[in-house]
Amino acid sequence: MKTLLITRPMPEPVLDKARARFEVTVRQSNLPLQDGELRDALRDYDLVMPTLGDQFSQQVFVDVPEPRCRLLANFGVGYNHIDVNAAQTAGVAVTNTPGAVTDATADIAMMLMLMSARRAGEGERLVRSGDWQGWHPTQMLGLHMSRKTVGIIGLGRIGQAIAHRCFFGFGMTVFYFNRSAKFMEFEAERCETLPELASKVDFLVTALPGGGETHHLVNSDAFDAMQPHARFINISRGDVVDEQALIAALQAGSIGGAGLDVYEHEPNVPETLRQLENVVLLPHLGTAALEVRTQMGLMAVANLEAFDQGQQLPNQV
Repeated sequence: MKTLLITRPMPEPVLDKARARFEVTVRQSNLPLQDGELRDALRDYDLVMPTLGDQFSQQVFVDVPEPRCRLLANFGVGYNHIDVNAAQTAGVAVTNTPGAVTDATADIAMMLMLMSARRAGEGERLVRSGDWQGWHPTQMLGLHMSRKTVGIIGLGRIGQAIAHRCFFGFGMTVFYFNRSAKFMEFEAERCETLPELASKVDFLVTALPGGGETHHLVNSDAFDAMQPHARFINISRGDVVDEQALIAALQAGSIGGAGLDVYEHEPNVPETLRQLENVVLLPHLGTAALEVRTQMGLMAVANLEAFDQGQQLPNQV
């Protein structure tokens, strides 16, 4: 029976499924693996189920050139915390859990769009403060979302799910920025550059993977192009956005607001960002529903089982 390290506590159905086939060790901390733990994971276990924050960098594989571990079955669709090339060079396969996260993450994008547009965060803080003096015709006027324009950066599974919700749920006009054209069941216009997209829309939404190719892709060029009332939403990875450029745009009031579920140096959120009223801040809730996290875990276990049986990995990256 192969040994498996699961680097965070998981829903019980996931653990039950894993324990039925493997000798499982569940790390009880919710914090990312530290330097020594990363190297020990590669040395001491046949298989590892890591997740966001477990930084399996090139240096970790350099330090463990002949790892016992043969598979990193990542819990999550994003895997920019794993140097896949270094893992493959060391003979370690990497898998992820696409599909399971699509609807939940798209839903969070819609929630942030509405919360930012209708100033829901500000409104809740006002009520909780005890200073609310009652309804009046000009109270906390925000932006109506129905029939507006949305620009989606990255039109993969999650981007398309967001576009579908915007078009069919809110009657929005859809624009997008993507390496290649996408064909969907409704009209969506592709923009050639990110500033062009940013200049056209009321809502600019990122739905990109993290990593070197997308690092700071959304920067001051995009924010400078946005209309003063437009909202920026990030549900992808924090380092896709130049956080300081976003803060500058919010402080200057050159964009209408923002809704963020992820941050460049997560979980560290700059004090300047936390003090701004025109931004909604969530603690990376993108897939935070029990059934979704369970499905993600079961998909990761399915990758582990396929590896153990010598079968083709369902979700190899």
